[in-house]
Amino acid sequence: MSEEIRFDRRMLEALVCPVTHGPLTYDAERQELVSRAARLAFPIRGGIPIMLVSEARALD
Repeated sequence: MSEEIRFDRRMLEALVCPVTHGPLTYDAERQELVSRAARLAFPIRGGIPIMLVSEARALD
């Protein structure tokens, strides 16, 4: 039985957007960290945020 690894929300206190150095918000449904200023969403895989611009999804 595989167990889903959850993102630890306390990490948000330490993480910032790698582009703008601004705050991030957590989207639990999509498992992403969102930078509204950069208009990017960074994926969370296996509970680990992937903070690479090349892996980010552009927001509309």
